[in-house]
Amino acid sequence: MLNMVEGIARLGALADSPVVAAIAKAFADAGHELAIVGGPVRDALLGRATHDLDFTTDARPDEILRILGPIASKTWDVGRAFGTIAARVKVPGSPAEQVEITTYRADAYDGLSRKPSIEFGDTLDGDLVRRDFTVNSMALRVPAKTLVDPTGGVEDLLAGILRTPIEPAVSFGDDPLRMLRAARFASQLGFDVHPDTLAAMTRLREMLRIVSAERIQAELVRILRTDDPTRGIRILVETGLMDEFLPEVPALRLEVDEHHHHKDVYEHSLTVLQQAIDLEKARNPDAEPDVALRLAALLHDIGKPPTRRLEAGGGVTFHHHDVKGSRMARKRLKDLRFDTLTTDAVARLIELHLRFFGYAEGAWTDSAVRRYVRDADDLLERLHILTRADVTTRNRRKADRLASAYDDIELRIGELAEQEALDALRPALGGTEIMEILGIEPGRAVGEAYRFLLDIRLDEGEISAEEAERRLREWWAARV
Repeated sequence: MLNMVEGIARLGALADSPVVAAIAKAFADAGHELAIVGGPVRDALLGRATHDLDFTTDARPDEILRILGPIASKTWDVGRAFGTIAARVKVPGSPAEQVEITTYRADAYDGLSRKPSIEFGDTLDGDLVRRDFTVNSMALRVPAKTLVDPTGGVEDLLAGILRTPIEPAVSFGDDPLRMLRAARFASQLGFDVHPDTLAAMTRLREMLRIVSAERIQAELVRILRTDDPTRGIRILVETGLMDEFLPEVPALRLEVDEHHHHKDVYEHSLTVLQQAIDLEKARNPDAEPDVALRLAALLHDIGKPPTRRLEAGGGVTFHHHDVKGSRMARKRLKDLRFDTLTTDAVARLIELHLRFFGYAEGAWTDSAVRRYVRDADDLLERLHILTRADVTTRNRRKADRLASAYDDIELRIGELAEQEALDALRPALGGTEIMEILGIEPGRAVGEAYRFLLDIRLDEGEISAEEAERRLREWWAARV
């Protein structure tokens, strides 16, 4: 429950901090208005940590630079054309802080281009009204410490509601990406989206097509980095927005034939995502959110809809959905401009996510365990988490059996690693040594010889270099 008395006290403390006080005095001495705006005000009222300081002012960018000059150790243009200047400010007895100060704005999209036209405004109220949601449309004037809330942001904070400060159609017309931001803040703050805002998101979802893939990807990543991304994902699916940039997720809502029974793949995927997050935190409590792992958890079954087959007798199969899903994910993530490292990791995890279930059905040899480790390579820890999270059965006996089997495989991997330096998984001879022993030049034959020795390594564990050379010569003689 939001405690306004405590919230106002936190706002006062924020305004009295040495860096804020120094910046406020500099702007006041220059005859300009200044206010802390948006997220820092919202988070102070909510009792959440404030990581960044964002200000707004009636001063234009050149004047902002002139005012900051004497108190900033460094200034740079975040986007002068957008009216934003960043600075690093250090005052005696206080750590340096990075701040952003933006001229009052009144920008809007023309409904056709991907970039807003920028117009500077003249009033704080005018700037606040053009922002995305009422809970982000509050400001604290400094040094006066006056809360400015022209759109009812405090009331919406108390109600846990996300609502646009003006008509939703106008707000989303100004910037369609705000529809994705609604889902992100729902996940981040645990708030509900106002019905009128939700209706507008559904009605205007096609407007998202004018927004660049890079900006859409950035919002998707921000949703996935929250503690409860499933909340935002549900909103995106229910409004149809997800169909505009990641249609594979809503496609998981397979129709269930009354004669053919299978679990709800969409709900299963959301459960796997949340379970993966819980495991990620438990196993790596101090690590940053693992976006690649979370993407893989969300998308791990996207190959099921195109591979679904209804069998006689009521059965349903999804043969090779792991391979199909891996290819689909790779293409979609490229379209969304994800970096190669993330794309490769997600695609590989999806491709491997079923591999373990063969272990649960029967004992693996040491060779099979080594191959599992080799194929996962540096994704092994993520694969552990994804595979464990993929168990959503309500059958307690089955869930316990699978958990026990995975405990066993992790134990065996650890034991083999101690015995054989499993992380290396290299044969006893490298490419250069192979060429010297066989007297051959670089080419396909070297790769074939290396794979021959690697198979021995995987099947038998480590062997000596002398034994590897003997077998290599025998293999080569038989091959020639």
